[in-house]
Amino acid sequence: MPGVKDRVAVVTGAANGLGREIALLLAREGARVALGDLDAAGLEQTASAITRAGGAAVTVVGDLTDEAPAARLIEAAVERLGGLDILVNNVGGSRNSKVWETSAEDWDFVLRLNLRSTFLCTRAAVARMMPRRYGRIVCMSSGAREGTPWTAYYQGGAAYSAAKAGVHGFVRDVALELAEHGINVNAVAPGPIDTERAGPTLKRLNATVELSPDRMTPLHRLGQPIEVAHAVLFLASEEASYITGHTLAVAGGR
Repeated sequence: MPGVKDRVAVVTGAANGLGREIALLLAREGARVALGDLDAAGLEQTASAITRAGGAAVTVVGDLTDEAPAARLIEAAVERLGGLDILVNNVGGSRNSKVWETSAEDWDFVLRLNLRSTFLCTRAAVARMMPRRYGRIVCMSSGAREGTPWTAYYQGGAAYSAAKAGVHGFVRDVALELAEHGINVNAVAPGPIDTERAGPTLKRLNATVELSPDRMTPLHRLGQPIEVAHAVLFLASEEASYITGHTLAVAGGR
């Protein structure tokens, strides 16, 4: 099966966590990858791992919620790797608090981080994809788009849930806008995943509280980053040619 071999992919938030795992997997499957993140050291580690394994990677360090770095990342893929076939919008994060304690600054920060980079990178990418009538865009939503019980109960996470629901809506609309141009747009919605950032908190909840991720997930375990990466790989591949406007849950049955 053709998969993503010889395709050019952009992965945002590629310095660590899910973005790093996605970039490594796409490269192992034969894609050339352009990587973007604020974390210069982490980004270089991801790129080095790819090139040591015989793959091709370029990096752009910058805040992808700003227009100029987002545009530079897309241009780096085109100019240094020869084109653009795949965009993975992975930049995201949260500042959790109960809604009555959430500042307007934190609310705006979370929505900007999760939605503005997705919009800016998509806008820049489709300008390159539309003339070729081909593209695969995969955005990172979350099980939190419908509310996450353990987060809501113990920490609060309305801003993050709203942002990830926004990603789902963005995908639904943009998939319709771009369908006639041969560009498929989908999302992956991870559940509780054992990343270096989220894993320690999730494990602490599993050990200490009743409404824990393990108890409330039918598969009764945390997901692994590679399991999310495989879902992204599928939606970015030739095998997903008749799938668009869909959010694929990778959430252990939640």
